[in-house]
Order: sequence, then structure tokens, then C-alpha cells
Amino acid sequence: MLEPLAVTANRQEQTAAASYVTALVEQATPVLLVNKGATVEFANRAACTMLGCSAAPLVMLDELFAAAGVYGRISLPDGTTPEKMTQIRLSDCRVVNVEGRHLPGGGAILTLDDVSAFVREAERARADPLTGLANRAALHAALSGFLASGTAVAVLYIDLDRFKSINDTLGHPVGDALLRKVAERLGSVAGQNDVVARLGGDEFALVRPDAVREEVKSLAARIVDLIGRAYVLEGHMINVGASVGVTLAPFDGNDSDVLFRNADLALYRAKAEGRSRFRFFEPEMDLQMQARRAIELDLRRALALKEFNLVYQPQVDLATHEVVGFEALLRWDNEKRGPISPAEFIPIAEETGLIVSIGEWVLRTACAEAASWGKPVSIAVNLSAIQFQDRSLVRTVTSALAHSGLDPGRLELEITESALMSDTEAVVSTLRSLRNLSIRISMDDFGTGYSSLSYLQKFPFDKIKIDQSFVRGMADNVEAGAIVRAVARLGSSLGIETTAEGVETQEQLAAVRAEGCSHVQGYFIGRPMSSSDAAALVTRNAV
Repeated sequence: MLEPLAVTANRQEQTAAASYVTALVEQATPVLLVNKGATVEFANRAACTMLGCSAAPLVMLDELFAAAGVYGRISLPDGTTPEKMTQIRLSDCRVVNVEGRHLPGGGAILTLDDVSAFVREAERARADPLTGLANRAALHAALSGFLASGTAVAVLYIDLDRFKSINDTLGHPVGDALLRKVAERLGSVAGQNDVVARLGGDEFALVRPDAVREEVKSLAARIVDLIGRAYVLEGHMINVGASVGVTLAPFDGNDSDVLFRNADLALYRAKAEGRSRFRFFEPEMDLQMQARRAIELDLRRALALKEFNLVYQPQVDLATHEVVGFEALLRWDNEKRGPISPAEFIPIAEETGLIVSIGEWVLRTACAEAASWGKPVSIAVNLSAIQFQDRSLVRTVTSALAHSGLDPGRLELEITESALMSDTEAVVSTLRSLRNLSIRISMDDFGTGYSSLSYLQKFPFDKIKIDQSFVRGMADNVEAGAIVRAVARLGSSLGIETTAEGVETQEQLAAVRAEGCSHVQGYFIGRPMSSSDAAALVTRNAV
């Protein structure tokens, strides 16, 4: 008698399933067979080893995974969705991909693949190895995801202030320890959904989804305050600051690259305004940056086209009334823009590093022109703090003297306190090398910084130049007059000349003479002039 077709089909399915199970027993890939009631009926040897179960557990799938310490639930495939992929994590931190395929009679076959090594490698590729924070790639990916969801997002771009000097003076191990501490402090203020990253060097970023401007403002202020607190590392008390640029999506852009560029512009403004503060992006910042970049391009052309020239302002000895020297001042007359103020282009030249090449041109030109004058008066040349970071500075000065034939005793190099602040010991060492060449060294803008007196202890300057702000304030401000008097007496007691800058009236001249200054410079004494006019003036030898 023939069996019903349904019975025959069922028996064939059972036979096929049995053969399938037999083949799976020895398979190296972990496999589970789950019936349509979600009960695990079979686990091959590899699955037993991975999950610590028997070959025929006969327990619910969720129970089996719970016993194995699995984090994450498995959604089984069905007739509608015949294939599903799920990733789970075992209690020993292994990561496993579970691929489920629906079986014709109901239930599913689950194939388990240990992908821990690949996941760890991917995680390492998206993490900063020093701090453990997200890296730049991971941050951009997270930001793109937030933007795609349509949520409001804040990007805070964070840069440490004074980190380089700490790294240079205390060494990279201390610098690295400091970066890790900064990362910890940033993590302490981050919200649950925030992403904190180290972008490289001493630059960090924090991305906050669902951002509200006032909350972000409080967060930025908190970051500036927290990072600015003292650190104790390897026996050193360390102080750094943080400058923060903030931009908001969708108001400031809806693209990750645009948002980071705008945050960078806001960070630049925070630094320009004194550092250790935060600033939100404003549209005019972009226009100002474009203007700055245009000047940078023109500066590069100016070097090639020789658009720079020098003028010389006389310095007078108050005891003899004689012109004893000149200060070389840089001027730039652009063919399209016309005369451009040094206050506008010098900061850009310093930020871009162009000041090193420009400064070398100034030094060589000033030495060559001064060597042609009939009287051996001194020539003062300003040196930027950036030039002191160039290890070839002493060699450049030596070369300028040799090619011009100028007596080294006639060259006076002016240095501001900002050059000393970055790395005092290295700068003082360079100054000693220059002094060994018989070159005179002056401290410019004395009194405008925080540690001027301590620098006089570190290096015996030949001259102190009193900042013009004190000279101009003497008529109306008792404190300004007292500062001029104190500096003049200090110079006299230390055997250092004192030059009062910015003397523009007869009254100011009388005042600085009365306070004991030895030299003066300013429009009342003489305006900046060409090299030929300076040569003519020294032949008269008096003012």
C-alpha cells in the first residue's frame, strides 16, 4: 500500500535532516540547530567548545546563551526573513557573529564565527593609542552619523596652551602623561552620548549630539576651567590652559568638514584674544581668515618680488645730544594693497614661519646699509621669538656680519619677553653665543610682560627699552611716571642703558630726561627715514 504523499515528504525531510546533522558534527565551524519553538536541539563539537554546552542541550536558545555569558539577544530568521546576522559578545570578551538561516520545516541553523581579532584590530584603528580616546577617523564617522540623523550637534575643538614648552623642558614622557590626564578630565565632563577624541599632538575634540547652545556654552567654560587647573606629574607642578572653538549644526553647517573648519576658526579667534578661553563660530571669522590667507600669499610673493624695504629711526644719547644709533624698521608696500602696517602682517608672518626668511632679509639688509654709513653708529634689529626657535640663528647673524663687513660691536639685536617665555634656557644660551660675537643685546618693550626682572638676572642685557605706553602715559598717570623712573634707576644701578621709546613731544622728552633715562627714540627725535637720509644725519652727528 502506498504511503500518503505528506508522510513520504515528511520522512524524506527527516532523513535529509539526519544526514545534515551527521555532516555537521565534525565541521570546524560552530553550528547550532534550533527548532521552530526556539529550542536548541543540536550543537556540534565546535559549538560545544565555544559555548560550554552538550551536543543536545534541549534548552531555549536564550537560556543557552545566558549560561554562556552572552551579551545580546538573537532574533531568529523565519519565512519572511530567511537570513539574519547578529553580533554577540561572550563573557570572556570574545565577539561572535551569528548567521541564522531558516530551515524549510521550521527552525533555523545558526553558524557562529569568532571575529574578536578583526573587531579588536578595527577598534585599535579607531582609537588613539596614547589616551584611548577616539581618533580623528572615529570622530568624523560619529559626527557624520549624528548629522545624518538630523539632530543638532555641537563640535568643540580644544587646543592646549603652552604644551610645547612643557614637552620641550620636561620631556616627552611627562608630556604624554599630561595628555592622558587631559583626556581623563575631558572624559569626566562628557555626556553619555558625547564622543571625545584626540586629533593628534595636543589637539582634542568633543562632539555632543542633541546640543543646546546654553548647555554647550556651560560645557566649554567647564572645559577651559578644568583643563586649566594644575597637574602634579612625576614631581612637577604643571600648568597648561585650553583654548576652545565651538560650532553648532545645523546653524553653522551640516557637513563634518565644514563644521571642523568653522570650529578651527573659532579656536583661532580664542587664541588671538589671549588664549585660555572659548569662542563660538561667527560668519565674519571666515571672511577674516580669507583676508589673512590672502595676506599670507602676498607675503610669499613679496619676498620673491622684493617689495620689502627698511627705514631707520634715530636713537639719541641724552647726555651728548648725539645720534648714536638707529633702529631698523620693516615696511611693506604691496603693488595692489599699497602700504601695509607691520601690525597687520608681522603676526601672520610669525604664525606661518615666514618671519624667519623675512627676518634674515632684514638682518642682512640692515647690516649692509649700516656698513656704508660714514660714522660707526649702532644699528638695532628686532628678532622675533620664532627666529629664536631656528637653530641656525647664530650662523645667520655671523654670515650677515661677514658679508656686510659690519663691525659686530655696532650690531644690536632686540628681543622681546615673548621670546624668553617659550624656552628661557635655550634662548639665553643663544643670546650668550651672540654676545660672544661682541654683539649688543637689548630687551625691547620692557615692563609689558610678567617676568621682566627675572630675565635681567638670567642674562646681562646691554640695554633696556622702556615701552612707549609708559612714556605716553607719564603726563596723566602717576604710576606710568613711577615705572619709567624705577626702570631708569634700575638700569643705572646695573650699568644698563635705558632707552625711552615713543617720545613725541618736548614735554615727554623733558620728563624722561628728568627721570634718568640715558637714551630716547620717537617722532620728536626723528621719524623713520631712508638709509641715505640716515647716513646724512649721522654726518651732522647731532639733533
